[in-house]
Amino acid sequence: MPGTSRLGRAVTVALAVGSLIAGCTSAPSATDPAGGNPSMSDRPTGSTAGTSTSRSAHPHSSTPTAVSIAALRPGERWITLPMPGGAYRPQAEAGGTDDYRCILLDPKIAADSFLSGVVLQPGNPNLVHHAILYRVDPEQLGAAKAKDASDPRLGWSCFGGPGLPGNGADLGGLNSAPWVAAWATSGGEQRFAAGTGQRTRAGTRVILQMHYNLLNGDGADNTTVKLRVAPRGARLQPLQTMLLPAPVELPCPANETGALCDRDASVIDVMRRFGVNSGRVVAGLQLLCDGSLTAPKAGPTQSCGRPVTKTMDLRATAGHMHLLGRSIRIDLQRQDGTSRRLLDVKVWDFDDQRATVLPETLTVRAGDRLRVTCTHDATLRQKLPALDKLPPRYVVWGEGSSDEMCLGIVSYTES
Repeated sequence: MPGTSRLGRAVTVALAVGSLIAGCTSAPSATDPAGGNPSMSDRPTGSTAGTSTSRSAHPHSSTPTAVSIAALRPGERWITLPMPGGAYRPQAEAGGTDDYRCILLDPKIAADSFLSGVVLQPGNPNLVHHAILYRVDPEQLGAAKAKDASDPRLGWSCFGGPGLPGNGADLGGLNSAPWVAAWATSGGEQRFAAGTGQRTRAGTRVILQMHYNLLNGDGADNTTVKLRVAPRGARLQPLQTMLLPAPVELPCPANETGALCDRDASVIDVMRRFGVNSGRVVAGLQLLCDGSLTAPKAGPTQSCGRPVTKTMDLRATAGHMHLLGRSIRIDLQRQDGTSRRLLDVKVWDFDDQRATVLPETLTVRAGDRLRVTCTHDATLRQKLPALDKLPPRYVVWGEGSSDEMCLGIVSYTES
């Protein structure tokens, strides 16, 4: 395997370690013990993905698709947040084919409350790769407004995450604001588990991060978000999110050659497209997951375990990969040597990234470990319409639709 001398000159390892280890969880702020919640959905309890996969470059219509929304329960209400200005036209940067856009939305929350669910209605599903909704606490609002004002277009460019101070950062700023929900491609409704919710203080805003994949063409998008607000006075358990990242080190297949089949060249290309922090993530994942900076283990299957540091009640699990994903699983490894599989998606379907609600609340304690394992398939780059025109490359963790990720997501409440 090629050495990492060029990468070493480009990446500050100390920053990589700090970026990844500082917070692979949506850390609560000092004044608000609620963290984020990943893509909670109505997937049946204990289910996994289906037996077929949808990898045809996501040939959705540019016309918004209908989203099934459950009726409001007694005391609930909706807050509808349309795209400011009516629409946004994505533009790729740095010669790439992806646009990550953070859009600040004001739900005008006048009193402390809880969200009991959220809905994403993609305006142009053909362009939407995924979306994440973040919570902006009042003390972060000044920084968010400054980001918004710094860019002449709607919102601001935000590969990795919103980049706000105050809640730590990992994976390039992924957790600089707590997660509320996440969706892939088709959006939909996500209702949080009974008795739980996302706490919002008076003055809270939200950031809608849209990842647009311009490999599928261009056009405008008018995505809408709806927040389901719990009845006044509801006392719900605040949800939080733990992220479980693992490296992606996927060499070119034996029948392919090219400049980007060199790992160093591929990492430098990722940094060119998404910024130097992308290189720090690649390096930091090796350190976080007991890998090697000079000789990272290459292959289709990668895994990473993370120690549990406090007592948590697990509620749901989810996974995130891109188009080369084949399977993903999350395992709980107890201190006593026993283990339990929490998520087992045997056939990955990029268009179906709903979370799996656990059949019952599962308590984990300090000393236990959570491990994510992903399998990718490099040969799919030669078969998928979205990728088959692109040059061969050594695939590492990257923000683009033509790059890859391995991310486990665990939703929990504190005991």
